[in-house]
Amino acid sequence: MTKYALMYRLGFTPWERYGAAGGAQLGALLDREAAERPAGPGRALDVGCGRGQFTPVLAARGWAAVGVDIVPEAVEAARRKGPAEVNYVVGDVTDLESAGLGTFDLFVDIGCFQGLDAGQRAAEGRGITALAAPGAGLLMLAFGPSRYRGLVEGVSQAEVEAAFPGWDLREVEDADTAGLGWPMNRTSPKWYRFRRAAG
Repeated sequence: MTKYALMYRLGFTPWERYGAAGGAQLGALLDREAAERPAGPGRALDVGCGRGQFTPVLAARGWAAVGVDIVPEAVEAARRKGPAEVNYVVGDVTDLESAGLGTFDLFVDIGCFQGLDAGQRAAEGRGITALAAPGAGLLMLAFGPSRYRGLVEGVSQAEVEAAFPGWDLREVEDADTAGLGWPMNRTSPKWYRFRRAAG
C-alpha cells in the first residue's frame, strides 16, 4: 500500500479516472440502498476514499459519511475539499476495527479492494463485517481479472465473494467504462451489491 503514497506524491492517480467512469452509476445505486432501508440513509463508510472523490456524494444523498484511507496526504486533501459534514480518517482498510469508527449501514469500495492481495482482501472483509450494522449494504466497484492484471489489478467475482462470507450477493452489474483509457477499459469492471444478514 506504500505505492499509493508515492503515486499521490508524484501526482499519478489513474484510479481517479476509473472512479469518474463508474461514478455516474453510484448515485442510482445509493438511492436504491436508501429506498430499501425503512429508516432511509444511515451511516456510510467510503473504504479507501483517497482524496474524497465520492465521499461527498454519500453526504449529498443523506448519508452520514465517513471516508477512510491509509495515505495521510490523500486524507488531508479530502478534508480541504470538504464539505464540512464529511468526516475523514487516516486508517488501514485491512485493520478497520482498530480505527474506532463505530458501525455503519453502508460501505462503499471503489477500486480499493482490487489492489489488495488475498490476505489483505480477507482482512478488509473481516473489518467491514465487524463494523456492519444488521442489514448493512456493501457496494463495490472493481476491475475483473484480465491479461492486464499486472498493470491495473483486478479481482474475480469468486475472489470478491470469498472475502465476505455471511453476506448475500444481491446483484452484479457491468460498470460504465466511458472515459477510461487503455488498458483499464479492457478489464470489464463490475459493481457488486451485497447485503449483510439482518440478525
